[in-house]
Amino acid sequence: MNGFLYSAVLQWKLDLRSRTMLITCYAVPLIFFAIMGGIFTSIMPETTDTLIASMTVFAVSMGALIGLPPSLAEIYRSDIKNAYQANGVPLLLGLMLTNISAFVHLLIMSAILYVIAPIAFDAKIPENPGAHFCGVIILIAVSLGISSIIGLAVKNTANTSMFSILIFIPSTMLSGIMFPADLLPKAFEFVGKLFPATWGYVLMAENSLAGHHLWPLFVIFFASVLLCVILLKRIETR
Repeated sequence: MNGFLYSAVLQWKLDLRSRTMLITCYAVPLIFFAIMGGIFTSIMPETTDTLIASMTVFAVSMGALIGLPPSLAEIYRSDIKNAYQANGVPLLLGLMLTNISAFVHLLIMSAILYVIAPIAFDAKIPENPGAHFCGVIILIAVSLGISSIIGLAVKNTANTSMFSILIFIPSTMLSGIMFPADLLPKAFEFVGKLFPATWGYVLMAENSLAGHHLWPLFVIFFASVLLCVILLKRIETR
C-alpha cells in the first residue's frame, strides 16, 4: 500500500512538471475562463447563475480528454510497458496512477474556478456546495474513463491528440455550456447526450443529484471501465 501511495504521489509530481498537463488542466481553462467569462456575463448577465458550472465542465473536459490520453500513450506505447512486464508490475498500475493524478489536478482546478468566479465575475455560488462538488467528482471520473479509452485504444501515439480533439469539440459544444442545449437541432441534442459533459453540466447547473441525470453518467462510466479492461488485456498480449 505504501508503494502504491508513493507511486501515486510521484506520478502527480511528474504530471505537475508536464507541459501537457499544465496547459490542459490549468493554463487553457484559466484563459478560457478569463475571456469567455467576461463575454458571457457582458452579453448575457443571467449566465452568472451557471458560470461556475459551465467553466468547470470546460476545464474538466479539456484536462481529461486532451491531457490524459498522451500520458497513457507514453506508458503503453513505449519501453515503460516493457519495464512493467519485466518487473512483474501489473499494467493496470499505469492506468490507475495517471487517472488518480489527473483526477487530483482537475479537482484542484475546479476548486480554483469555484473560488475565483464569484470574485472575478460576480458568479452565483451554488446553494448546495456538497451537491456541486459531488457533481464535479462524478463528471471528472466519467470524463477520465472516456479519455482512458482513447489513450489505450489508439495504436499510433501521434494520432492520440487528434482523436482527443474529435471527442472534446462536440463534447463541449453540444453540452449546453455555450448556449442552451434545447436550441440545438434534435439530432445534435441527442448526440450531446452521449457525452458526460452534458449530464455533468445539468447536475451542476441544477445543483441537484437527481437520479435521472445520474444514471447516464453511471452507464458511461461502467462501459468505459469494461472497455479499459478489454483494451489492457489486448495490450498485455502484444
